[in-house]
Amino acid sequence: MSEPAASQTAISAERVGRIARRFRELADASELGLVAYITAGDPSLAATEKIVLAATDAGADMIELGVPFSDPVADGPTIQRASDRALRSGTTLAGVIELVRKIRARSDVPLILFTYFNPVLQMGLEKFAKAAASAGADGVLATDVTPEEAEEYRATLQAHGLDTIFLAAPTSTDARLARIAQASSGFLYVISRAGVTGAREALPPGLPALVRRTRKFTSLPIAVGFGISLPTHVTVLGGIADAAVVGSAIMAEVEKAATPEEAASAVGALVRSLKSAARNGVSRRSNEAP
Repeated sequence: MSEPAASQTAISAERVGRIARRFRELADASELGLVAYITAGDPSLAATEKIVLAATDAGADMIELGVPFSDPVADGPTIQRASDRALRSGTTLAGVIELVRKIRARSDVPLILFTYFNPVLQMGLEKFAKAAASAGADGVLATDVTPEEAEEYRATLQAHGLDTIFLAAPTSTDARLARIAQASSGFLYVISRAGVTGAREALPPGLPALVRRTRKFTSLPIAVGFGISLPTHVTVLGGIADAAVVGSAIMAEVEKAATPEEAASAVGALVRSLKSAARNGVSRRSNEAP
């Protein structure tokens, strides 16, 4: 991957640094990171701000802000329902970017926009990148953008100091893992199993081998998501990955809550228990030679 042009170094240093800096801190502490996925706008953008801040106060190391989309094909039923509620509340990509600005004014937590490409295309790639960076976002994960089609997408986002995060799956061949790794910055997101998002009772038995295979192609931190919902999952991941991504379990708490305040409290309690398990686990990076 080519380095950003010299003229962009000052723009990118702070925002790219936020994700990298947090992973360095986690590695120094021999601690697994916790990435909390939260659908923006469920039940409202104002409520999401409270939920995000509660999650960060409880120990979330990074936040993935999900941009609601009408056809979320990679998402399971819990996040699909969250996306539907957010769209019904009037949430738009522009509104989510403004939410990033509000959160950034109150927190230094790394913020990743988790989206499908259609809303970005509707806004315009350059306009989106400029607005997201100006608001204080750190990276973007567009689930349906493939590395093979991402040259303009990557160049535009990285010119504005935004990391481009891509997904690797159990079905990815070695050649494809190499391509995904080359296109990624910030961290690489490994999907624990084929299918859509959703809480599960157990982690797939082939997950350790998948992460080991992925590490052959990248020196970036590896985050594992899809099906991560219990403290025991997080503890196990401490010996495998650099971060765990939890989404459906968090949005299930939001769905059950009667008020935004109740949602924030419930999410905070869940994140606190997951982060406690992360701190008690052993960071994969702590076992690596310098």
